[in-house]
Amino acid sequence: MNELLALGISYKTAPLALRERLAFTDERALQLAARLRERLEGEAEAAIEEAVILCTCNRSELYLVCADPVRAEARALSLLAEASQIRPTELAEATYSPRNCDAARHLFRVTAGLESMVLGEAEIQGQVRRAYERAHAAEHTGPLTDRLFTAAIAAGRLVRARTEIGASHLSVPAIAVELASQLLGDLEDRSVVILGAGEMSELTAQALARQGAGTVFVANRHARRARAIAERFGGSVVNLERLPEQLVEADIVLSSTASPHCIVGAEELALVMERRRERPLLMIDIAVPRDIEPGCGELPGVSLYDIDDLKGAVDESRAARAAELPKAEAIIEAELRRFARWLGEADILPTVAALRAQAAEIVAAVVAENAGRFESASEQDLRRVQAMAEAIAGRLLHAPTKTLRSLSGARRHATLALVRELFGLEGEEPSARVGALAPRAHTKQPEGTQQSGALAPVYSLRERRGR
Repeated sequence: MNELLALGISYKTAPLALRERLAFTDERALQLAARLRERLEGEAEAAIEEAVILCTCNRSELYLVCADPVRAEARALSLLAEASQIRPTELAEATYSPRNCDAARHLFRVTAGLESMVLGEAEIQGQVRRAYERAHAAEHTGPLTDRLFTAAIAAGRLVRARTEIGASHLSVPAIAVELASQLLGDLEDRSVVILGAGEMSELTAQALARQGAGTVFVANRHARRARAIAERFGGSVVNLERLPEQLVEADIVLSSTASPHCIVGAEELALVMERRRERPLLMIDIAVPRDIEPGCGELPGVSLYDIDDLKGAVDESRAARAAELPKAEAIIEAELRRFARWLGEADILPTVAALRAQAAEIVAAVVAENAGRFESASEQDLRRVQAMAEAIAGRLLHAPTKTLRSLSGARRHATLALVRELFGLEGEEPSARVGALAPRAHTKQPEGTQQSGALAPVYSLRERRGR
């Protein structure tokens, strides 16, 4: 029986120094998914059928479909530790690993922006969608992850459509610009260097334009996109080779590239600061991994802030949106119940289909074995015998099928296992089958999410149906 497992770290459970070591590029994420799905000799129980990897500036999460979540989690942790050069024990302390409906709930909340540093931020929905689309194109997804991510994206859209949780369009870049305004006062006519030309850089430019600041984009890989953004917001573009001279003139540096390595080093910045003649420089690095070497903050005249330093300003914006949380969470729970119903049907249908297929094979075999005994039977008589045999098989299976559909939770899981054993159906089910909905008592939950009591809406349905 396959189950859903989520394994991840976020800004709630791990410091930036650890998160940036697990910040995989799109290419590395696909490579890791491929390794997770490799079939290892003698390790069939640890097999992972489907894998989607989500990496943002504030989280790295794996969504896996596997037969044995305990072994699959151990294998995933081992591969993550190897890829990031972190001791598995250190990594395990910072991870959360919800399963089945708890895992689905977590992804729904993530996609709706309820787990974001900036509550209700809209960028996360696009990041989730792109992570899924990349995994799907690489054929790392399957029936369960396809349904899971489709449902999560739909839930995120509903939350945004029916609540005001994202009404003010706050984002991490907007918070970073607000921090700069708090530290330096009016940003009008300030010279700002933006490192990068991705989505975060565009949001940064948008927030700066509202403040009247002049911007210079520094980008090599996405120069065309940088020029398009600059034209929209009245900035200019230079390539990376001209970064030192831009740093000499800048008042503020805001960085958010996808580079796996630092772009601004402490030694190089020290030379720049000598040319600035003691003019202070504010640097805000919201990239993960960081673009600006932490040692830059120790240089005289440099004030350096990273993404975790924004939490104070973020907490203020979160308080203003907190009133919308109950409505958003009610939508999430309603969508989770719909997903749970589908998950339950996905669990039952392969067994029911296998039972009926087996019955059809027996009917065909018995009719064929006795065909020679009906010498005087007409074609119409033979069709009647065939139809009667099929009807008997169908009526015999009707009550068991109805009972299976009425079961829920652990009882359903145990009964399905017994039915497959009694009828010899093991090994005949499609690989799309999925497992029990009930979370295990020992499963760690993502910090800040609802605990087992939050499953009450789902479990109350089970209780009413005779769990």
